[in-house]
Amino acid sequence: MHTNLALVPPVLSSRLLEDYPTGRTIKLSGHSMGTTWTVQVACEEDPPQLERLVQAALQRVIAQMSSWEPDSDLSRFNRASPGTWRMLPPECLEVLSCALSFAESTQGAYDPSIGALTNLWGFGPAGPRTTRPAAREIDAARARTGWQQIKLARDERRLYQPGGIELDLSSIAKGFAVDQVGRALETRGITHYLVEIGGELRGSGCKPDGTPWWVEIEPLEPSQTRTLVALHELSIATSGDYRRYFERDGVRYSHTLDPRTGAPVRNDLAAVTVLAPQCMHADALATALHVLGLEDGMQYAKAHDIAALFTQRRGGRIEQHFTPAAERLLA
Repeated sequence: MHTNLALVPPVLSSRLLEDYPTGRTIKLSGHSMGTTWTVQVACEEDPPQLERLVQAALQRVIAQMSSWEPDSDLSRFNRASPGTWRMLPPECLEVLSCALSFAESTQGAYDPSIGALTNLWGFGPAGPRTTRPAAREIDAARARTGWQQIKLARDERRLYQPGGIELDLSSIAKGFAVDQVGRALETRGITHYLVEIGGELRGSGCKPDGTPWWVEIEPLEPSQTRTLVALHELSIATSGDYRRYFERDGVRYSHTLDPRTGAPVRNDLAAVTVLAPQCMHADALATALHVLGLEDGMQYAKAHDIAALFTQRRGGRIEQHFTPAAERLLA
C-alpha cells in the first residue's frame, strides 16, 4: 500500500520522553456498544486483568448512556413524565454538557435531542426500516426535538424533561467511551496505549519500539489518497454516509440526520474526519461538520481551529479538503 500523506503532532509530550515504554505490546479485543473494540498497550500487566478493566469502563458508559438499554439513565430520562427532573451520574452530565455546548455553537446542526427522529428513520432501538417516513411523521418527530428545551442544572446534576424529548448520545458516547478506557488504563499507570471502539480511536505515548501508534484514515476507493495519522496524545473520529444507511428508489438515506430538517443529510460529503485531544470532541464534531456541509463546516472548523478532513464526492470523483489546523499536522 502506498501512503501519500501523514499527519503528525508537532511535538512529543515531555511525559513520553520521561516514561519510555519497556514492556511488550498486549492486544485485547471484544464486543460492546453494538460494535467491536480493540486495545493495545505497551506494558507488563496481566491481560485478563486489563480486559476486566476495559469491560468495566465500557459497561459503565452503556449503563448510563445507551438508548438500547431500557434501564440506562438515558432511557429512564426519555421515559420520564413531562415537567420532571432526573438526576444524572457525573459522566452522563459531562457528555450531555459537551453535547449541548456543540448544539449551541453550531446553531442546532448538532443536537442530542433527536432520539425520536433517529427511531423514526430506522437507526435507533425501534429497529431498521427501508422506506422514507411520511412528511407528517417527520413533523411529529421534529416536534419532540429541540436542544433549547433541555434544562440542565449542573450544580445539582439534574436534567429537566419537558415532555416527549428523547435524548440520543450515540454520536458522542462512543468517543467518550474511548476516553474512559484511556482514563481507566492511566489509573493503572499505563500511559502507552491505543484504544479503538467502532472506528473511533485515541493514542497515547508510543509503541515499545519507539514508533507512534499509526492509523490510516479509511479510504473510500482504491485510487484515493492514503492518509496516516500518528496518534500521540490525539484522538480521531469519522462521520460518513457509507457505514449505516438504507437505499430507496435510488436515494441513499444515511444515519447522519440533520436536526434542522428532520431528515438524513443531503450534501455531497461522503465523510468528515476530526482530530482532537479528546475522542468525545472528535466524535461529536465529526457529526456536526458532516451535517453543516463543506462550506459551512469548513467555516466553523476554521473559526474553532479544528483539525478536520472533508471527503467530498464531486463529479464522480473523490476530493479531500484539509482545514488549516489539519494542514499544520502534515509531515
